[in-house]
This record gives sequence, structure tokens and C-alpha cells, in this order.
Amino acid sequence: MNHKSVEAISPLDGRYRASLDTVAAGWSEGALIRARIRVELHWVRFLYLHVPTLFRGQTFTSDNWLSGVYETEAAVLRVKEIECETGHDVKAVEYFLRETLQREGYPSQVLALLHFGLTSEDVNNLAYGCMLSQFRTQELLPTMDRVVAALTEKASLYKDCAMVSRTHGQVASPTTMGKALTVHAHRLQRQRDQLASLEILGKLNGAVGDYHGLAIAVAEANWPELTHHFITDTLGLTQNPWTTQIESHDNLIEHLDALKRYNGISLDLCQHIWWYISFGYFGQQVKDTQVGSSVMPHKVNPIDFENAEGNFGISSGLIEHMGRKLPISRLQRDLTDSTTLRNLGTVFAHHSLAQRALLKGLGKIELQPEVMKQELENKWEVLGEALQTCLRKEGVLDAYERVKDWTRGKGPITQADFQQWVRSCAELSKETQAQLLKLTPGLYTGEASRLVDDFVSKWK
Repeated sequence: MNHKSVEAISPLDGRYRASLDTVAAGWSEGALIRARIRVELHWVRFLYLHVPTLFRGQTFTSDNWLSGVYETEAAVLRVKEIECETGHDVKAVEYFLRETLQREGYPSQVLALLHFGLTSEDVNNLAYGCMLSQFRTQELLPTMDRVVAALTEKASLYKDCAMVSRTHGQVASPTTMGKALTVHAHRLQRQRDQLASLEILGKLNGAVGDYHGLAIAVAEANWPELTHHFITDTLGLTQNPWTTQIESHDNLIEHLDALKRYNGISLDLCQHIWWYISFGYFGQQVKDTQVGSSVMPHKVNPIDFENAEGNFGISSGLIEHMGRKLPISRLQRDLTDSTTLRNLGTVFAHHSLAQRALLKGLGKIELQPEVMKQELENKWEVLGEALQTCLRKEGVLDAYERVKDWTRGKGPITQADFQQWVRSCAELSKETQAQLLKLTPGLYTGEASRLVDDFVSKWK
């Protein structure tokens, strides 16, 4: 860590910066400028191919525009220099391209058609849409897939490892660790799939959404149809034809809401594993050089899950504000969405940090089946459910009440207690008695193992 990062206000640019290269590549100021450059250049190229009369017979080659030659670090810095003069970020991109293309000898009509018929929000919303599409494909979904894969692998491995369940914090019918992890894997997979299925909207329709400039310049062109092809075929987004000056952000909020649900489920997972570590169900791999406590040498803290929990929470907190702010824009637009959107990278950065910590933590935990087995052996009262259900099957009307009187508040119940009670139930058939006498808390896990197998086979 250098002096600059030590002095950073945000830990994203300080303590955690080395872990956020992929987020910076997708959501930094430079990434936004590069996306704007691509939109502007693609638009001129699209006009050349589909509305050639605009170019008044002037010809040019634009193949190198797709190579990223105008998206270098030097280009981004030059745009920022121009912005210092203009005070306008999108206009700075236009001026940068004009001076660059002019220096390279492009025809005057090409220069004149830079930013043709556009408003800044046409460029911005399409740039953000492209950034979201790329980041979702290259970073968000693959990382979610890795988390689900890690959970599913452990679920399959631990599908038969019985443990005490707890409902309302109290001992309940046993389950398996594999089944417990499967629940979270399934929940996360659903949110991942919903996020992947969302379309990404974009608009290109001028200052208040009515194609004014385009329609007055080339009245005979079908601009809603042309811009539809540009947005869908060139940029790979979905057109939103009915907007004000801004794309309404409802679609972006849908993405953020899906991410918030994913964050919430992940936070719940982190807390579950934290408790399982506290119970001794999971041990953690130890690195000799690391310190768990400044005063208690024995400690191995579940810091990865705690860090993940904190960062999932921050990410979701920012999303909640965006969900309240972004749907609201005064009349045909105000600028409050602009500064809000600039914090999308912060949302994804905290989410990314949380995912990294969660994956790291999952890679370090090791199941302690003997701990779980020993605890179960002292919890014979959990078989009360099995007993009262079998009595109901035999037609005993007060089955629940009888078992409640036997178990509730009576202190520890042993194997001998349970078996004596089974033998004393005259209403139970010999077959049912034999079945119950073979039962132990560790064997009373219902269909937990099968449920894990069903998910694993579906997931694969």
C-alpha cells in the first residue's frame, strides 16, 4: 500500500483498492468516459451506414473506431482536461473526438455529425447500459456462479452429516449440513437467474424524448425504428421508446433490487455459517502468521464472513437510496440522478468485496462431524416429533399432548427414556415400535439427503 492509498478517504480506494481491479475497469470515471466515446463513435458509424445522405457525399473508413484506439489512458486524460474548460463531461468527449479526428484528417462532415441529434442523456444512458451489460456478463454472474458452485460442492459432500436444527433458537428436528447449505444455494441461484434474465434498456430520442432534432434534420427517416436498430443491433441493449430526457431508470432499479435480494440472502448465509462456527460445527484453516486477537492468542475469528456481511450490507444500503431516488425526476428531467449514478461503482465494489470474502471463507471452513454427532446424541427429545406423528397414524387423538407432557420442560431425555416410552405405548403396532426403537437423533433427518441430491442434479 502506497502513501496515496493510505491517505484515501474511502477504503475502496485505500485498503481494498488492490482487490477491485475488475470493478474499476467496469465502473471508474475512465470506464464511463470510454463507454461514452464508444457510443459517440458507434452513432456516427451507424448514421454513415443507414442515413448516408447526411454525409453529403463525403466518405471515410471507421473500422479502427472499433479497436479502442480512442480509449487509451491518454485519451481519457485529455477528455478530463477539456472538461475542466467546458464544465461539461459529455461535451468534453465530443470536443476530444472532434480534435482527434480532425488531426487525423477525417472529412468535415464527419466532424459536424459528432453528437448529431443527441442529448447528453442519450450518450450517458447508453454508456451506463453498456457498462452494466459488460459487468454483469464478465463479473457479476460468473462470481455468483462460483459462490453457488462452492455451496453446492459442500452441500453434496455434507448431505448425510446430521446436525441439530434450531427454530426460534431452540433445538428442533435434525437436518443435515448439506441440506442447510442447499437452501442458500437454491435461493442464490434463483436471484442470479432473475438478474441474468433482465433486459437492459436504453433510449436515444433527444432532449425531451420526442426526436426533435433528428426529425427536423431528416424528416423522411423513421427515427424510432432507426434508433431501435442502433440500440439493439449495435449496442446489444433493448430500446425504451417512451421517455423524457432521461431513460427512466426503472430497469436499472430492477437490476439493483435483484442484487439487493442476492445481498440479503448472502448476508443471511454469512450469519448462518458464523453461528455454525460458533457451535463448533465448522473449524477454520489456520495460517501461522495471522493473529485472531491482540490479547487472546487462541482465537481464530470468522472474519471473512463478518467482512462479507458488512460489505453486503453497505452495498444494499446504497441500493435502497438509489431505489428511492432514481424513479423520481422533476418534469422532463433534473440532475439529481447524475450524481447518484456515479455511485454505481461503489454499490458493485462493496458487493464484490463481500463476494470475495465469502468465497475465501467458504474455502477455509472444515466440517467437524464428531461435534455435531456428540450434540445430537444428547438431544433425544427431538424424536418427540417422530413419536407423536406415529401415534397420530395409529389413531391416537391426544398424541401431541401426551408427548408434550413427556418431553416439555422435563430436562435431558436419554436413549433409555425414549425407548422405554416407545415400549409403553400400547397403541403403537409392533412394526412401528420396531421402527422407532431403531431410530436415533442422527438418523432422524427425513429426506434431507435426497433433497440435496435433487438440487445437485438440477443445478448440474
